[in-house]
Amino acid sequence: MLKRSITPILKTALKISPIVLLKGARQVGKSTLAMEFGNHYIVLDDVSTRINAKDDPNRFVETLQKPVTIDEIQKVPELLESLKIYIDKHRNNGDFLITGSANILDMKQTKDTLAGRIVEINLYPLSLKERADKAQENIVDKLFSYDFNTTEVETNRVVEDILKGGYPDVQKLELPLEKKLWFSSYVSTYIERDARDLGEFRDIDSFYRFVNILAPRSTTLLNKSKIAKEVGIRIETVENYLVILEQTFQLYTLRPFYENIGKQFVKSSKLFLNDTGLMSYFLGVYTIPNFEASRYKGALVETFVFNELLKHCAFNMEDTKIYHYLTNDKKEIDFILERNGKVIAVEVKSSSKVGKDDFRHIIDYQKRSSKDIFGIVFYMGSNVLHINEKCVALPMGYFY
Repeated sequence: MLKRSITPILKTALKISPIVLLKGARQVGKSTLAMEFGNHYIVLDDVSTRINAKDDPNRFVETLQKPVTIDEIQKVPELLESLKIYIDKHRNNGDFLITGSANILDMKQTKDTLAGRIVEINLYPLSLKERADKAQENIVDKLFSYDFNTTEVETNRVVEDILKGGYPDVQKLELPLEKKLWFSSYVSTYIERDARDLGEFRDIDSFYRFVNILAPRSTTLLNKSKIAKEVGIRIETVENYLVILEQTFQLYTLRPFYENIGKQFVKSSKLFLNDTGLMSYFLGVYTIPNFEASRYKGALVETFVFNELLKHCAFNMEDTKIYHYLTNDKKEIDFILERNGKVIAVEVKSSSKVGKDDFRHIIDYQKRSSKDIFGIVFYMGSNVLHINEKCVALPMGYFY
């Protein structure tokens, strides 16, 4: 069984908090990770357990054998108030590890219930380091320490891993048809169960169209009115659907960067799907020739790099923020990583060649800012190329 990078943080959270919420999309490995702790285990997907919990949530919580893991807590949100009541009487750290494939603490009825009593931890699909059994290695920490040692990896392997994505079950699949069938089942299960339950909407067809239209827009600026027009729904419905996708961890909206450097910055967020395997399924890209011929090749590579950076930001020891950079005069940098006054500006190229011109927006930012900025371009080649003392091109093998 593959080790997860977040495990040490999860252990620490259970030491200092009475409740820990382990949250993430369906099938990312929450239950598998939670079971490693050997707690008494309750699954709210089970109908009889769920009915029992809903009938008398206070008694249900009171009589549970502690420490306990409660799986899929969003199925019975009434338990949150009961957990609060129990903890206010018996505050024992580590008593409750709860998991959810929907972000229950973003839901209106549960927002403030557990304030001050809970630690939230995100679990993402597997990173490349986790897949390679190197869960302790952190890419973002390496970047900020200017450690540019890398692994030599063939481009075809990178593409295969992009098309496969990070869901644990998909790692066992080899044939394109197998992956297609798995993701088809995943999407139908997700839409028919989680999204419908959370959104409480009847028009499942418009939501399905919305999801399909959104997939090719990964890496683009969020334009709600344009999406509404294409799907044939109101902007308010678009906003509702976006909330559902974010609450169920299928979508991430990346905030724009701002710094007072004499430029006006675009204020729109950028959209990213949270797994390139799922994105490839929606785009109909299943093979390396499909990938090479696809107009979305660049978007898939950028989404891949974003997700790798996001996963490593989630478990590093120092707080690291990630943004996108876009000015009104079209100066664009894919990602800005910011930590303790240091900045790493990241560009992503789907080409096997890279040159100084690919750093032009990074260099422009370096000249205008008073901050300590290092520039990196990730590309599909094999060699580490030092453009100057503040800019380096890194192959995708760096993530392995």
